[in-house]
Amino acid sequence: MPSLPPHAAPSPASPSPAAPWVTRFAPLVAAGGDVLDLACGSGRHLRLFRARNHPVVGLDRDLGGVADLRGTEGVELVEADLENGNPWPFAAERRFAGIVVTNYLHRPLLPRLVEALAPGGVLLYETFAIGNARFGRPSSPAFLLRSGELLELARGRLQVVAFEQGGVSAPRAAVVQRLCAVNDLAPGAGLDGDPEPRTLPLP
Repeated sequence: MPSLPPHAAPSPASPSPAAPWVTRFAPLVAAGGDVLDLACGSGRHLRLFRARNHPVVGLDRDLGGVADLRGTEGVELVEADLENGNPWPFAAERRFAGIVVTNYLHRPLLPRLVEALAPGGVLLYETFAIGNARFGRPSSPAFLLRSGELLELARGRLQVVAFEQGGVSAPRAAVVQRLCAVNDLAPGAGLDGDPEPRTLPLP
């Protein structure tokens, strides 16, 4: 794939770097595979994966934060509000090598994310969890993951590579839950029916 054109480099106006969790596990996404950034905001993860030479798709109800990426080769921007009854905006057969979700939770979408992973596709998810109300917003249970909820999403469907849950102090005090999981449960050789483990990237 051709190298990243200069105008697709990370925007200097982008206020936030990519989440360390996403950056760490980004190498597990198949080279050159399409990556969906759901609720993409300012596009920090679109920029991360585009810099890694992935075609990227940013989906949000407001694409103002990624306006500078319009017309960039290898970048698809989809404006859609998936919380008001609108259908999933992609063809039923479309699958992604990677799906990234950070700081966003709309529970009806969770099964759809698993379905939209290509074989071997990687789900990278990080958002707030129960207990975060002690530190501020979000505080409504509708936007906070229950204990182990992402593990339950993956159970029997995805191979869990890494999972974290608990309090953090940076970039601000919060309670979070993080998952990296792969759409691959094929039994590995000599592993008594368990899938072949992925190599864990260094933190």
